Amino acid sequence: MAFFIPMNVGPFVISCSSKKIQGTDEYKLQPRRSGILSSKEEATRRQLLAVGFASPLVSLLTYSYNLTVLPAQAEDQEIQDKDESVVGAIKSLFDPNETTKSGKILPKAYLQSAREVVKTLRESLNEDPKDMSKFRRTADAAKESIREYLGGWRGQKSVVNEESYVMLEKAIRSLASFYSKAGPSATLPEQVKSEILDDLNKAEEGL
Repeated sequence: MAFFIPMNVGPFVISCSSKKIQGTDEYKLQPRRSGILSSKEEATRRQLLAVGFASPLVSLLTYSYNLTVLPAQAEDQEIQDKDESVVGAIKSLFDPNETTKSGKILPKAYLQSAREVVKTLRESLNEDPKDMSKFRRTADAAKESIREYLGGWRGQKSVVNEESYVMLEKAIRSLASFYSKAGPSATLPEQVKSEILDDLNKAEEGL
């Protein structure tokens, strides 16, 4: 004769079968496997389920984290670059020197004055002398920039050996030499104009 004894263990129920031992009045309990899991099996099952659900969640969080952090990092870098740019601009404003395209460090005031001579003298040489009003205007601007340049930098030891200085001196000397011989109203020959423009281009390379 067999019968079942339900046993409550916490939230779990274990069903056992009882079978009479032959020749005695004793009964032996035999566990019966059912669809109900033991506490250890249930814990293992929960861990597997947790891992199964957590894996896609972790992947999703990682993906979302990257989407949110990378733009934030880019924004922080952009702010840092702007701050460095502002600091660099302030330093440059108060720095009396400037680095040229060729990598030389020269006085900023010299570079500004020399560039102005190159600009105004080139415009004057390229102006049509037949248009007297424009020619006179560009010639006056060139004359003024040359006067300021020579007054501030002629013979200055900090720049006298620079190629830009040497070439500007040559261009100005050639122009002055021609007009002193031909007169102030003479037309500048194309050869002389070409040589002066070439000197200006070489001077500009050092600025």
